[in-house]
Amino acid sequence: MKNIYLVGFMGTGKTTVGKLLSQNLNKRFVETDELIEKREGEQIVDIFAHYGEPYFRKVEKEVLKEVANQSDLVVSCGGGIVIDEENVRLLKTTGVMICLTADVECIYERTKKYTHRPLLNVDDPIKRIKELLLKREPFYKKADYFVDTSPLSCEEVVKKIVEILKDAQIIPNSS
Repeated sequence: MKNIYLVGFMGTGKTTVGKLLSQNLNKRFVETDELIEKREGEQIVDIFAHYGEPYFRKVEKEVLKEVANQSDLVVSCGGGIVIDEENVRLLKTTGVMICLTADVECIYERTKKYTHRPLLNVDDPIKRIKELLLKREPFYKKADYFVDTSPLSCEEVVKKIVEILKDAQIIPNSS
């Protein structure tokens, strides 16, 4: 089976939902950011600080290529993975791309207590969230399916994704 790629902005629930979804579908879960940290031996925030975003995006692309060579995975992708056209092509050809969305206030509430989000370590994180969402919107729109996680529990998001996958005949209706 093709991979199920969860894309979307930070704080939309990709990791939490991905873990639950993988359990529900009995598939292996991987997270690109976690694979990057293992490979580099540093946390994302430190990679950004020491080497900058271009270096991080290069490593992210390499990790995605490795993941895309596997199948039957549920993959939580880093929020900015979609800003690279080659990454989007790879996501779409090796799996189904499901974009998790949330409103700005919800994203802020979900991310405000974490300092490991290098792109939000700024004076006005709400303004930064709005800027990044606007910049990434055309890329996120390339996803195959969309689920707004703002009003839903993680379990409800998983249920909705499973329904989408069944309707699209990506997974059998008996799952």
